[in-house]
Amino acid sequence: MKAKQTIALSDDERQELERVAASPSSTQRRALRARIVLLADAGVGIRATARRLATTTPTVMLWRQRFRTGGVEAVLKDADRPGRPRRISADKVAEVVNRTLHEKQEGATHWSTRSLAPLVGLSHTQVHRIWRDHGLKPHRVDTFKLSTDPHFIEKLHDVAGLYLNPPEKAIVFSVDEKSQVQALDRTQPGLPMKRGRAETRTHDYKRNGTTTLFAALDVATGEVIGECKKRHRHDEFLSFLKKLERQTPEELDLHLIADNYATHKHPAVKGWLARHPRVHLHFTPTSSSWLNLVERFFSEITDKAIRRGVFKSVSELEEAIGAYVDQRNERPRPYTWTKTAEQILEKVNRARQALANAKDTSGTGH
Repeated sequence: MKAKQTIALSDDERQELERVAASPSSTQRRALRARIVLLADAGVGIRATARRLATTTPTVMLWRQRFRTGGVEAVLKDADRPGRPRRISADKVAEVVNRTLHEKQEGATHWSTRSLAPLVGLSHTQVHRIWRDHGLKPHRVDTFKLSTDPHFIEKLHDVAGLYLNPPEKAIVFSVDEKSQVQALDRTQPGLPMKRGRAETRTHDYKRNGTTTLFAALDVATGEVIGECKKRHRHDEFLSFLKKLERQTPEELDLHLIADNYATHKHPAVKGWLARHPRVHLHFTPTSSSWLNLVERFFSEITDKAIRRGVFKSVSELEEAIGAYVDQRNERPRPYTWTKTAEQILEKVNRARQALANAKDTSGTGH
């Protein structure tokens, strides 16, 4: 058997690589190389390193070998490239990065390459290259919302525990409803995809009604039990619970992960649950739909069966939904949950601290 290749860094080497990995002025390429070698020194395997850094195993193997043959300098030095050498100084790069991160264009919400370029004395293509090298995308914005649920920690531990350590002799379902799914018909026929041209469709459409998809994702197998209904009141939710109870083995408990929607807590639902003790509801914290795995299925079915579909009636839409569920259940695949409650809490706490710091610096934290 081939001996396992390891990397042992000296204190100076480790310090230098940690500096590069943490520095905001390091390009993404150099920071990635530094992290690859640091993880090798920590004993992390090649595949685990690739997963953790969202890169490929050949990339990890390449920079491990480069370090073995040339040390830190071989890892951090970019190879000479043909053509005219770069003429942008490190100070100028730092200026572009700092202004992008800490300033805003006057009269606008964010920079563009053309608005920033004349202020730093560069062309817009040079600014674009600096942004690309440092992973800066001022034109994009992501959304988030931190839960204010007073029982966030308890609910998080409960739900994450069901994913990572499901109880014996039980089925864990992730349950929710996708409401107001529209049956849309285009005002004109679309054109099919061809070489050099994407599929086309009109921007306007006709509304032909809506349906609500109730779905229960078996966390262990990936199978989905689905049912379309006209409305999404507690009556429909209770009917769906009864369907789940009928279609599952009587000797198994059912643990259902659901959100805090009022229909899930209706007195009629609570009364039925009291009469059927093998069915247990577990609620996710408010504003935490990301904790419910069935949301990934909803995203998938929307992308693959609904968004680009043409439906002249609600029945056509419901047939398409049913066909997709049946086809998926022929070869089901579970979604893998990997984060522990502690890991999630650590990330949430960092976000809360970042928000607190942002309020303090903006003067609105009083």
